[in-house]
Amino acid sequence: MSLAIVHTRARLGIDAPPVTVEVHLSNGLPGLSIVGLPEMAVKESKDRVRSAIINSEFEFPSRRITINLAPADLPKDGGRFDLAIAIGILAASEQLPTDSLSQLEFIGELALSGELRGVFGVLPATIACGQAGRRMIIANANDQEAALCESTTTYSGGHLLDVCTHLQQLASSADHSVEKPPVLKTVTFSPPQLVDEVPDFNEVRGQQHVKRALEIAVAGGHNVLLFGPPGTGKTMLASRLPGIMPPLTQTQALEVASIHSLCGHRVKHWQLPPFRSPHHTASAVALVGGGSHPRPGEISLAHHGLLFLDELPEFQRQVLEVLREPLESGEIRISRASAQLTFPARFQLIAAMNPCPCGYLASDPQSSHRCRCTAQQVQRYRQKISGPLLDRIDLHVPVAQLPLHELHQQPEQAPPRESSATIRQRVVNARTRQHQRQQACNAQLSIKEMERFCRLDDPQRQLLSQAIETLGLSARAYHRVIKVARTIADLADRETIAGEHIAEAVSLRNFDRSGRVGS
Repeated sequence: MSLAIVHTRARLGIDAPPVTVEVHLSNGLPGLSIVGLPEMAVKESKDRVRSAIINSEFEFPSRRITINLAPADLPKDGGRFDLAIAIGILAASEQLPTDSLSQLEFIGELALSGELRGVFGVLPATIACGQAGRRMIIANANDQEAALCESTTTYSGGHLLDVCTHLQQLASSADHSVEKPPVLKTVTFSPPQLVDEVPDFNEVRGQQHVKRALEIAVAGGHNVLLFGPPGTGKTMLASRLPGIMPPLTQTQALEVASIHSLCGHRVKHWQLPPFRSPHHTASAVALVGGGSHPRPGEISLAHHGLLFLDELPEFQRQVLEVLREPLESGEIRISRASAQLTFPARFQLIAAMNPCPCGYLASDPQSSHRCRCTAQQVQRYRQKISGPLLDRIDLHVPVAQLPLHELHQQPEQAPPRESSATIRQRVVNARTRQHQRQQACNAQLSIKEMERFCRLDDPQRQLLSQAIETLGLSARAYHRVIKVARTIADLADRETIAGEHIAEAVSLRNFDRSGRVGS
């Protein structure tokens, strides 16, 4: 047989579209050509495949070899097609049986010696393979990643010879007289254990109002801005937020793992919400994704988790502005001449900043660190954060300096502090109420859903109107205050929004765009 068809998968954003490797041997001068929109790394695979076949003690055909990667209009990149191409050449030259090729998919890069090497993006391909009703063969280096997918039968091997021996055993499986030990390892479903290694909230002294605000934020999925002098614990508080978040569901954890798979990251803590903290020198591409071969950025790596932006005004303004659309839509669309890709980005933004360039505006007047910034410097510093971006942040929480007497307290003298587990239980209860009522967090409610689930009586509506007029907030901020009030009511186990819930929600928006910090 001079024609063989082998199945594999490409990488296109978070998707893994199917690719059919068609190998045809014909008479003519010996040569090998690859068609089907291959990029340079794919074109170079012919040299890797030739050496791998020869070093695996197979014969490389001395004929004209044409390899078509279909569909022809889908760009192909990387070394993930090496194994499928090698299997196709061996099958077309009748050195391998073709009986089981239609039920298998192959992904892996080949070394010149024939060894199998891992590639990025195996998990999305494994999931798609199972949905297509096929089995997957990958390299041993990717078996931990593929083990996260329970629905697909997956085998892993370390060498091209292992894969070839496996195919020969499948072809001779009708003969039950001789049982042969399996050559490839069967990848079994074994997700990592949920290990709670996040720092605990009971390590933070004082700052009760900040802890309360962060509990509200996590309970409803709201965005938060922490502002205050240096050393007040903004970063310390933010780093403990994953410990009070509900664990991810199996579906969410698999989706997060698939995104990280595209970047070659391994999932260490299954079902633990991701926490991403990029440096303020990060570019727009690093933050939202992109590049010549588009890859997910930090906002997608923080999907179903937290994106912490420390020193918010130090980020370039054009970098921060790209957050506006994904904060609303929960996804990021990357447009290129060849294709448009969409990466999920349903993240919760946690930002931290100083109140002024020196950091000590409105700090203790008795402190030796007194603010020396002029009004123009403060205004210029604050204007690095645009009004539209600030509107999308639900809670603006001041973080004050901790009194010295609280710092000097011995552990046995300090009042008892709540642990992350205690706070997380209240958050889980509030989230459960929200999903039973509306199948989504309060922060994700549309205007129509708000009208149904966040009804206000006349006294609450009048109180909110007065607050909006006084603070000069926008219509977007008006709706976000109502969502926060709905979350506060959920934490209090209340069916309706009361006046005190509106008042507390309004009090948590005290960052004035004019450059002042409200009380």
